[in-house]
Amino acid sequence: MAAIATRDFRARAAAAAGDTALHRKLDAASLRFLDKRARVFAALPDADARRDRARAVKAHAIATLDTLLPELERRFTANGGIVHWARDGAAACAIVLDIAARAGVRLVVKGKSMVSEEIGLNACLEAAGIEAVETDLGEYIVQLAGEPPSHIITPAIHLSQDDVAALFTARLGEPLHSTAEALTAAARRLLRAKFRAAGMGVTGVNFASAESGTLVVVENEGNGRMALTLPRVHVALMGIEKLVARDEDFAPMLELLPRSATGQTLTSYVSLVTGPRRNDEIDGPEAVHLVLLDNGRTRLLADPIMREALYCLRCGACLNACPVYRRIGGHAYGYAYSGPIGAVIAPALLGIERVPDLPFASTLCGACRDVCPVRIDIPRLLLAWRARIAAAVPRAWGERLLVRGWRWIAWSPRLYRALTPIVRAGSALVARIPALARLAPPLAAWRRGRELPRAAPRSFHERWRDRRHGTDPDAP
Repeated sequence: MAAIATRDFRARAAAAAGDTALHRKLDAASLRFLDKRARVFAALPDADARRDRARAVKAHAIATLDTLLPELERRFTANGGIVHWARDGAAACAIVLDIAARAGVRLVVKGKSMVSEEIGLNACLEAAGIEAVETDLGEYIVQLAGEPPSHIITPAIHLSQDDVAALFTARLGEPLHSTAEALTAAARRLLRAKFRAAGMGVTGVNFASAESGTLVVVENEGNGRMALTLPRVHVALMGIEKLVARDEDFAPMLELLPRSATGQTLTSYVSLVTGPRRNDEIDGPEAVHLVLLDNGRTRLLADPIMREALYCLRCGACLNACPVYRRIGGHAYGYAYSGPIGAVIAPALLGIERVPDLPFASTLCGACRDVCPVRIDIPRLLLAWRARIAAAVPRAWGERLLVRGWRWIAWSPRLYRALTPIVRAGSALVARIPALARLAPPLAAWRRGRELPRAAPRSFHERWRDRRHGTDPDAP
């Protein structure tokens, strides 16, 4: 489960929206990634066709999960791995704890895994007396800060270099380092000892092939590869949607994921996990466990509209492109998955009663859809969630009264025409005396973040009538 509460979105968003320092940090990183993404996609031959192919790969895999998942289990088991099925986060945590207990593990090193954030694995391990250490640099930083990640790809996007230097001094006793290289060297030195002592490594899974039972883990720091090779036990956490049918389907995924996420043509490390260490191999774990997590994904799969969200590659490009995310950051969403895709996934995995505001945290500008490597129509999905929430969540009496009143007026052309001059005069009066807006709560709420629109001097109907009669003074 998410590490922070989900229901107080509006309060968290309001606080973040007033944090100009946060805006600068988010914009600096997000816009840099978007610029790099644009350049590498411009240089990619047939980029649109490749995106279409990747979407087709995901669509086929999601549509045939019922046959592909058992095939993955057979192949992975034949390779010497062990498969576990977890219906929810609690079951997944229990499985990991049981594996650790059986192996006598007291220290776990973790590669980057959004699934582990989703299920709250670190808290479960610590409650059982097992030390869990994040080894991705960004994840390590936010762990030291006692915070969840703020971004799918760049967990510490909300922190500056100076923030990190102060954190390392306060938490690790390091001198106040003045360069990113010095901070990275300090983290590497401290984490090396953890890698050598750990009995278990936990990683996420970017993709898995049902054809061969191969798992793919991509990363840039080498920590993921160390987490899945140095400890004697490797546990891979995977949402069931990360599956593809064939090994050749890895190609379009590996072409698009790094380009969308960080503007790279390829990540620094692409690890293919095919099971535990063989007799003729000099490194690798003695045992490899694959935990397949549902946690609401089959509900998404059964939903003919929302199942498209399962195509997501977790590249984070939609967060970078979203003007709302760039003003409030990931922590405001209150869930492991933030930004536009988080606003789609959270209601499905948590229930709309827990996150009724998230689908409304969007301008519906379509930027998220434009940058998605598999063309998920996120605005359409957000609109669908809004309609469902409107039907399921009771609205305030004042809001219901306003909507009913507007419906009544809109149904009657005569009444609409009669009220138009009154609305025009009222808007002009409020524009001259803004304090009057406080008398009507909806107007006061609107003015907290926007200017009240002023009615045009003449309505469209009036202009159309005058144009037809040849008396329109604005006609050319």
